[in-house]
Amino acid sequence: MIKTIIQKGSYQDSVVLMLLTNKISAMPGINKVSIMMATPSNKDLFKASGLETPELMEAKSNDMAIVVDVESEETIGQVLKETEQFLSNQSKNSAGNEETNVVSSWEQALKKMPDANLAVLSIPGMYAAAEADRALDENLNVFIFSDNVSKKDEIYLKQKAHEKGLLVMGPDCGTGIIKGVPIAFTNKVKMGRIGVIGASGTGIQEVTTIIDQLGEGVANAIGTGGRDLSAEVGGITMLDAIDAMEKDSQVEVVVILSKPPAKEVRDVIVKRLWNYEKPVVTLFLGEKPEIHEENFYHAYTLDEAARIAVSLVRNEAIVLDPWKPSVQEGFKKEDLKTIKGYYSGGTLASEAVMLIKETVGISGAGDKQEGYMLNTKGYTVIDLGDDVYTVGKPHPMIDPTNRIACMKQALEEEQTGVILFDLVLGYGSHEDMAGALLPGIQDMMEHLKNQGRRVYFVATICGTKADKQNYDLQKKKLEDAGVIVCTSNKRAVETALYLIGYSYQEEEKTIEPREKMKADKVHSVSEHVMELLEQKPRVINIGLKSFTDVLEEFSCKAVQYQWTPPAGGDLELIKVLQYLRGHKFSS
Repeated sequence: MIKTIIQKGSYQDSVVLMLLTNKISAMPGINKVSIMMATPSNKDLFKASGLETPELMEAKSNDMAIVVDVESEETIGQVLKETEQFLSNQSKNSAGNEETNVVSSWEQALKKMPDANLAVLSIPGMYAAAEADRALDENLNVFIFSDNVSKKDEIYLKQKAHEKGLLVMGPDCGTGIIKGVPIAFTNKVKMGRIGVIGASGTGIQEVTTIIDQLGEGVANAIGTGGRDLSAEVGGITMLDAIDAMEKDSQVEVVVILSKPPAKEVRDVIVKRLWNYEKPVVTLFLGEKPEIHEENFYHAYTLDEAARIAVSLVRNEAIVLDPWKPSVQEGFKKEDLKTIKGYYSGGTLASEAVMLIKETVGISGAGDKQEGYMLNTKGYTVIDLGDDVYTVGKPHPMIDPTNRIACMKQALEEEQTGVILFDLVLGYGSHEDMAGALLPGIQDMMEHLKNQGRRVYFVATICGTKADKQNYDLQKKKLEDAGVIVCTSNKRAVETALYLIGYSYQEEEKTIEPREKMKADKVHSVSEHVMELLEQKPRVINIGLKSFTDVLEEFSCKAVQYQWTPPAGGDLELIKVLQYLRGHKFSS
């Protein structure tokens, strides 16, 4: 039976409600449950999952809706009890440090911190553009963690920021480091002399953590959001960040990362970098460069980009770091075994596809199923962080359920030889993902043993020794269970390929001389942006309280804006209020 509980005026963050949904779904007697704010878009999600009810449709955007399919009436009381206890605990955790500045409006936030220079937004995407616009009006740089912001709004915000001498990082920007301070889903990386600019969250995480593993550090890492290098957006944030990094005295080497960009935008960025005053490393995922140029280096993998940057900052020669097999002999090529990859990071998944296709000799990606990045000839790579898997559900960085289900399904195919997956540590990720995955992996391994079958489990851990999850303990837990653990995604894919009888060959590149092109113009950088990069940020955090907790850990000034949708969540009324705010009328 389907029951609906509406808690009027009880606004809760979407991530909190995802975690609550996950907790309630594990209770006995629950067939299906969804807990979200009753916004129009969320009502569509309820409907799509078969949980539409009359009570739900009457609820307002500021109402919390619990729709649950239960086996008996008695279970409803248990659901309410668990919900109340969970939200109470969240409230206690949010109380946190008594010295934390907590406000409930822009006016209060600016009064508490008149010198703020960065707004971090992690609110529902339908409201994020309006709040980002307000932040720009207050001369704040903006970091938009929120997704589901329209491309039209992104273009408007970035053009406005550029004209005002500000940066908009995002939307859907998961990772950033400002003056050594982690923003959002980021690892604890040593402070150092390398700067990173990336249209890729997990790409930034992979590169910065490898830099840390190699003993160097990162001064600033600017996430641009994945659409920044699209033809429509035109790389506005990327180009502004490139200009700023050139003038950042802390940064000696710059790394540029991007998922496959629009060619015309990629060409503009490369032309700009031809006149760069610092050594720069580029990685445009999917491109396979054949040479380096003097002070202008071109990487093929995230691992290579990080290693080149470290060599440059140490004034060492650029050399290959060849992989040597450290695993037992696997299958022979003629056994025709395949790899199944299940990733929480989209860029890591893309890199795995690139290396597998090149080494095995696969052309095309196969069936274009949602979330699948490769699905052909028995090879499968899925980005489980894709929206199709995360809308209304916890992200795979914080919940193992979907990944375990995919792994078990992979074992049903006799062709499967290797199951490949990532473990992303850092702020925002699961406290113990290795521990959460282990029961499922151990069950699968026991099942394989009983069948007399061999399937190898290969993992890459994206993290540092300073991350709160304890890198060494995560690694030990997996290895004790029989998982082969690698230090980078490239190494993990190389290992997986080796285990099915293939060898990935990394090619040495020559360094060609480079003549600088004549610069089109002088690239000026505003004081607002340079101050952001040269000092610890002063942050108004709008949304997830956990982001403020991290900022405080790094002795960073922060105000927590306990945001709720204005105007009862009515988008049309919000637009009217936004319009009125931007105009003054004479009496």
